[in-house]
Amino acid sequence: MADEPKKHRFLTIEQVAEELNVSIAQVRALLKAGELRGVQVGGRNLWRIGANDVDDYIAEAYKSTAERIATGDLPD
Repeated sequence: MADEPKKHRFLTIEQVAEELNVSIAQVRALLKAGELRGVQVGGRNLWRIGANDVDDYIAEAYKSTAERIATGDLPD
């Protein structure tokens, strides 16, 4: 069995932005709004976001979108 690349437990804002295909500013806004969980670490309060938290955010976004489609609340 080949070695799989190690998945990091925590991601930087830049890595999350790349994963979600959004801007760094958008990730910061999601963190500030509490829509995406993250922690500030170190003396410079650098943000780190758990890989599982990114997965949870994506799952919640799918659920919210499905609900909006079902209620006809999603514009074309």
